[in-house]
Amino acid sequence: MNWEVYLYGLYAMLALGFAGWLISLYRNNVTHVDSMWSVFFVVAGFTYASQISSDSNRTLIVLSLLTLWALRLCIYLTWRNWGPHEDHRYAVIRSNNSPGFAFKSLYIVFGLQALLAWIISLPLLGAVNSMQPMNILDYIGIALLSFGLFWETLADWQLSVFKANPENKSKVLSSGVWRYSRHPNYFGECCVWWGFYLIALAAGAWWALPSALLMSLLLLKISGVSLLEQTIRERRPEYAKHMRTTNAFIPGRPRKSK
Repeated sequence: MNWEVYLYGLYAMLALGFAGWLISLYRNNVTHVDSMWSVFFVVAGFTYASQISSDSNRTLIVLSLLTLWALRLCIYLTWRNWGPHEDHRYAVIRSNNSPGFAFKSLYIVFGLQALLAWIISLPLLGAVNSMQPMNILDYIGIALLSFGLFWETLADWQLSVFKANPENKSKVLSSGVWRYSRHPNYFGECCVWWGFYLIALAAGAWWALPSALLMSLLLLKISGVSLLEQTIRERRPEYAKHMRTTNAFIPGRPRKSK
């Protein structure tokens, strides 16, 4: 593992986080950190590649897929969160850390996001830091990553269409890919990062495993499924039935309601 190059990635990501924090001071709103999440990885990936000066096929494929994933997610989250009001999650964090949240958000929000993204960026370093020829694991990883990107894009699009209809307020989306999983977008995101890990593994970077494990933990237990389902049952009465019939994460055949 090239620790020096890995640290360059951290410096670049912290610089981006600092810029995002300055913007939050002007806006009095930290919600845009969601849009920055995927950009952290683009900064990391291109920093690693520039320091190593790698132009292998694996590097080009990883950076292309990374950019596609990041642009899609950044544009979607920016569109979804656009407005003057702070997202309720960050409003709660602001309330719990006031007074002084303006300064505290530098490390509670922006610094923490940069640090988590740095750890999760390990497969990007592993993929560009190897000149080994591509092998079957690369193609399995590319396929899994591409499937995950397609799946989460489809899930986000279906949810956006559903929410755009005023008649669906307080209702639960249980059609399309949401028929097979309560959180298909998170499942797709998980596939993306296990795909990146398989590509890194193909390059010999077995040590990138903490990335996929941490992303899975975040999606399942911390900022994803677990956090969302704490309040969704209160906001959508039909959700209790949806939970009885639909898998939480991994898509599966719907069950009969008891």
